[in-house]
Amino acid sequence: MNDMTLSNGFGVVTEPLTLQIQRRLPGTIEHVWSYFADSELRRRWLASGIIPEAPGGSFELTWRNDELTGTAEGKPEGFPDEHKMTAELLELDPPHRLVFTWPPRGEVSFELKPVGSEVLLTVTHKRISDRKNMIMVGAGWHMHLDILVARVSGKTPEAFWTGWSRLKEDYDRLIPAE
Repeated sequence: MNDMTLSNGFGVVTEPLTLQIQRRLPGTIEHVWSYFADSELRRRWLASGIIPEAPGGSFELTWRNDELTGTAEGKPEGFPDEHKMTAELLELDPPHRLVFTWPPRGEVSFELKPVGSEVLLTVTHKRISDRKNMIMVGAGWHMHLDILVARVSGKTPEAFWTGWSRLKEDYDRLIPAE
């Protein structure tokens, strides 16, 4: 565990190889939940894919990060235009909780809680393979969630790859060496 804070939206290492990151989103919990449940809305900030109706089902998520903000500006060498991952749904409690596997052995949970006129989103990514991937995953979740906030707020998000590259450097400084 370390003492990273939630200031500036940065994630926190809550236990070894686990990263937690939070955001406050405007609107009702049902409205925010639609950005998780609806493949087309989720594609605009994260990845497309039809989530099963009950735990135990598998589904495919497809990332096209260049399309999130309409540009490949700042895209690092070696990243494909598209990335696919097959996950298993572990928990589904609309509009509060969504949990799925992150192969080969990880797990991601999204928790939504109403707080006044906003919704507190907590993302927890467990069993990340190593520090190098924690840096990449931290920057990735941070940028994806910044885009989600912009989308839900009706604002234009920063270019994905430009933000990711900047955030990767920040997470490299923030995540403790193994």
